[in-house]
Amino acid sequence: MTTTASPTPANSTARVAVASFIGTAIEFFDFYIFATAAALIIGPTFFPKDSATAQSLNAFVTFGIAFLARPVGSALFGHFGDRIGRKSTLVASLLVMGVSTTLIGFLPSYDSIGVAAPVILCLLRFGQGIGLGGEWGGAALLATENAPAGKRAWFGMFPQMGPSIGFLFANGLFFGLAVLLSDEQFKSWGWRVPFIFSAALVMVGLYVRLKLHETPIFAQAMQRNERVRVPLFETLSSHLVPVLQGAFSMVVCYALFYISTVFALSYGVSTLHFTKPQFLAMLCFAVLFMALGTPLSAWASDKWGRRPVLLLGTVLAMLSGFAMAPLLGGGTTFSVGLFLVIELFLMGFTFGPMGALLPEIFPTQVRYTGASIAYNVGGIIGASIAPFIAKVLVDKGGLSWVGGYVSVAALLSFLAVLSMRETRSADLISAGQAAANDDEATPVAQRV
Repeated sequence: MTTTASPTPANSTARVAVASFIGTAIEFFDFYIFATAAALIIGPTFFPKDSATAQSLNAFVTFGIAFLARPVGSALFGHFGDRIGRKSTLVASLLVMGVSTTLIGFLPSYDSIGVAAPVILCLLRFGQGIGLGGEWGGAALLATENAPAGKRAWFGMFPQMGPSIGFLFANGLFFGLAVLLSDEQFKSWGWRVPFIFSAALVMVGLYVRLKLHETPIFAQAMQRNERVRVPLFETLSSHLVPVLQGAFSMVVCYALFYISTVFALSYGVSTLHFTKPQFLAMLCFAVLFMALGTPLSAWASDKWGRRPVLLLGTVLAMLSGFAMAPLLGGGTTFSVGLFLVIELFLMGFTFGPMGALLPEIFPTQVRYTGASIAYNVGGIIGASIAPFIAKVLVDKGGLSWVGGYVSVAALLSFLAVLSMRETRSADLISAGQAAANDDEATPVAQRV
C-alpha cells in the first residue's frame, strides 16, 4: 500500500516578509534596549558605586555575556530547527527572549537586593543571548527557503532589516523617555519602560509566526528523511570551514555596529558632553542609513554576487577606521553625526547579503545550526567585548586606537569573504540532496 505525502501549504510572499522581519525586529529591539541601557544606566543601577569607571566596565561586561550565550542558543534552537522544523523553533526563541527582557524591567537594583541584582541580571542577559542565538538563523531560513529564484538576498534582507528597525525603535523610545522625564525619573523607573513594553511586542510577533506554514525546502527534506541525529556534531565535523568563514565574514558587521552605538554613545555622553537626548537623536538619524545600506547591498548581491559586494564593503570599512579620530574626536554635532552615518551605512551594506550568504553555504539538514552558529560566533569575535576593548583602547591610546580596531575587524572579514566561493547560484534543495547522498555510507542510526 502506497501513500502520497500531502503538499506543504505555501506561505505567501507578504506573510514571509512580515514574519521574518517582525520577529527579528522585536528580538533585536529587546537586545538593543539593553545595549542602550548599558551605556546609560545599567552600571549605576546594578553595580556598587565605588567607581564610575568600574560601573561602566561592569555594564559592558554584562552586555557581552549575551554574545557568549548566543552560540549556545544557536546549537539548542538549531538542533530542533533542523530536526522538527523552522516554525516552532522560531516561536520558542521569541518566547525565551521576551520573558528574559521583561523580567529585566522588574529586577530590583543593587541598592535594594545587593549582589543578587547583578547575578540575576547576568542570568537574564544570558537568556536574551540564548533567545537571539536561535532567532536570526531561523528567520533567515524562513526568508531564503521561501524565496523565488534569483531573489534570495532580497528576501533574506527582510530579517536583516529587523536590527535597523529594532534599534531605531529602541533608541527612539529611550530618546522620548529622556526628553519627557527628569533625570531622576529616568534613573528611578523610566529606563524600565522599554523592557516591560517588550511583552506586548512579543505577543504581536507570536501571533504573526503562529500563522506560518513550514518552509517547502525543509518539508521536502523531511519527506526524503534527510535529518541527522545531532546537527551540531554534523556541522562541526563536516562543515567546520564554512562555519569559520561565515563567522569571520560577520565580524565587520558587529564591530561597526557596536563601536558606533554602544561605545560611541558612552563616549559621546561622558567625554564629549552631549546630552543623552542629543546623542540618541543622532543615532536614530544615522540608523536610517543602515536601513538604506541593507536593501541596497542585498539587491546588488542578487545582481552581481555576494563576494564582490562584501569585498567592497569590507574595504570601505577598513578605510572608515581612519575617520574615527578626526570625526568622532572632532566633537561637533556635524562631525560626530557624519561618523555615525558612515559607520552605520557600512554596517548595513556589509550586513545585507548575509541573510542569503550564510544559509547558502550549508545543506538543508544542518542549515539552521550552521548559519546560526556562524552568525553568533561572529558576534563573540566582533561584538561581545568590542565596547569593553574600545573603552580600554581609548583610555590607553585615544580614538585612533579604536579606529584601528575597526580596521582590523574589517580586514578579518575581507580575508574570510575572499576565501569563500560565490553562492548566488547555489541550489538550496540540491545542496541538501547532495549532502544526503554523501551520507549513504553512514549507518542509519547515526543519520536519523
